[in-house]
Amino acid sequence: MHPETHLALHHARAAELRAEADAYRLTVATRRRRDLRTRLGWTLVEVGLRLAAAPRTAAAVP
Repeated sequence: MHPETHLALHHARAAELRAEADAYRLTVATRRRRDLRTRLGWTLVEVGLRLAAAPRTAAAVP
C-alpha cells in the first residue's frame, strides 16, 4: 500500500473515532442529567404520596 494512501486512511479513521467519542460524551452527559431528574421526580412523588396518605394516630390503631 502506498504510504500516502495509508496516511489518508489513518486520518479518516481518526476523524471517525473522534466523532464517535464526542457523540458518546454528549450521550453520557445527557443521561446523567436525565437520571438525576428522574430520581428527583420519583422522590417528589413518594413524598407527595406520604403527605396525601391518611395519618395514623394511636387512637385509630386498634
